[in-house]
Amino acid sequence: MTALTELVEPVTAGDPMSEQKWVRVSLRQLSRELGEAGHPASPPTVRRLLDDQGYRLHANTKQLESSAAHPDRDQQFGYIPQQRQTFSAAGLPQISVDTKKKELIGQFKNAGRVWSQAAEAVNVHDFRPDALGRAVPYGIYDLTRNRGTVYVGQAADTPRFAVDLLARWWTDEGQAAYPEASELLILADSGGSNSARSRVWKQQLQEQLCDRYGLAVTVCHYPTGCSKWNPIEHRLFGPISQNWAGHPLATWETMLGYLQGTATETGLTVRAALHDGAYQTGERVSDADMAALNLTRHDVCPTWNYTLRPRLSAVPDSAIDSSSRELVL
Repeated sequence: MTALTELVEPVTAGDPMSEQKWVRVSLRQLSRELGEAGHPASPPTVRRLLDDQGYRLHANTKQLESSAAHPDRDQQFGYIPQQRQTFSAAGLPQISVDTKKKELIGQFKNAGRVWSQAAEAVNVHDFRPDALGRAVPYGIYDLTRNRGTVYVGQAADTPRFAVDLLARWWTDEGQAAYPEASELLILADSGGSNSARSRVWKQQLQEQLCDRYGLAVTVCHYPTGCSKWNPIEHRLFGPISQNWAGHPLATWETMLGYLQGTATETGLTVRAALHDGAYQTGERVSDADMAALNLTRHDVCPTWNYTLRPRLSAVPDSAIDSSSRELVL
């Protein structure tokens, strides 16, 4: 034991004042060095001796927050539950949205392991030209119904793409699930296609959800660097990743099958569909078009919280009470 301690001490990393320590060399190398020092021990023996000293196999865990956290972060984390409670009390829909990691479609390695009699052969390299395409899975998680919808695009992940899919979800599912709803709460990250600073995102929400369907849309963004707190990450994307872990997404149909086959003991169900359409990056919205939006920023963290309401001139007849001709909200 003393010989092993002498070998391990110089190659131990971590915090000497805590239990967070690890060894930077392999069991085989330690075994060889012990033998050269006159203390022969096999790698399994070395493993057992390290175990006795409190060493374990560990992977990195994402627990440290940025030291440059936004000063309004805590205020926003207190405000989002208030908004959710308000919508819950009124029986109004709440959804959490985000784009999952893009995936190459083809015989490519997918992280994870599965029980099988032999490992499935996959391509040595993840070269995009060898793929059938690149999937862009945009997820919409209905917090009230514990139901996920994933639309799989094949082009760029842009704000117009994101709102197209939100409008498609409202047509496919939202209207039927919430026939009396006149308001919608969206929880989103601060970056990506649904960025808090994106003008295109706001303009498209105005045109495709507010004006087209007569919906008032409230958006609450999670602070920068806090995407893991967005419910869709652990309520939908986590189970999806576990369901297809170790399985190559060989075809588009294979990917859709794994998406739709995702379920949890808490009752999660998932619907998935392909989405056609080409989207170009770099779209811009003028100052005049922004000024024309019916957008109200909240008093609390106005960059992250805002509500878009229908413009009366664009409200569809279905959102107007024929007897009063006033907007029904």
